[in-house]
Amino acid sequence: MNTLPKRIKYDSVIFDLDGTLLDTLADLHAAVNHSLKAFSLPERTVSEVRRFVGNGIRLLIERSVPEGTPAALCDKVFDEFKSYYAKNCENETKPYPGIPELMNMLKERGVPCAIVSNKADFAVKTLTDKFFPGLCAAAIGEREGIRKKPAPDSVFEAMRLIGSENPVYVGDSEVDIATALAANIPCISVCWGFRSRDELIYAGAENICETAEQLINALEDK
Repeated sequence: MNTLPKRIKYDSVIFDLDGTLLDTLADLHAAVNHSLKAFSLPERTVSEVRRFVGNGIRLLIERSVPEGTPAALCDKVFDEFKSYYAKNCENETKPYPGIPELMNMLKERGVPCAIVSNKADFAVKTLTDKFFPGLCAAAIGEREGIRKKPAPDSVFEAMRLIGSENPVYVGDSEVDIATALAANIPCISVCWGFRSRDELIYAGAENICETAEQLINALEDK
């Protein structure tokens, strides 16, 4: 006998992007090292770039350049990164296993989804359109004049755009945990992204999923 799917216990799901929905690390690493090499600065390893992401691309560059780099040079590296990444943000990036199916399932059940990220707004919209066409009611990235995560501003904007009063925030880092706390909404953490389970626990995560299937179960009303 077929059984009806369980009800989703939230009226919307707001996702982080990098490390949560999409594995963007290879393209971020390539863009960082391209920009550093352009100014004869030492390159960074994948594990270093993994640690540096989460607080927006400006901080990613500030963390990637050598300590003591003059601000004017940091600005040039940042501009080079933005130019290069705008053209190369899709080279190796791909959804994590089970994520497209999860997003389609939520749409079929009438649960709106949104993306709130500290990634540059142009890249958020480009990648959302490519990998999740028609599956996100809002996609919001870092922009001038809007406080980035962990400030709750973009989460509140997403809630307004999709008409949500009872959302859950899903992310892979300590920034996402702090963002949900600031917005006073529940958080589900995933450990397939840029932070380990231990790092998430240290940051205060209370609900951690290891697979998209576990995430579906966490979203459903038991």
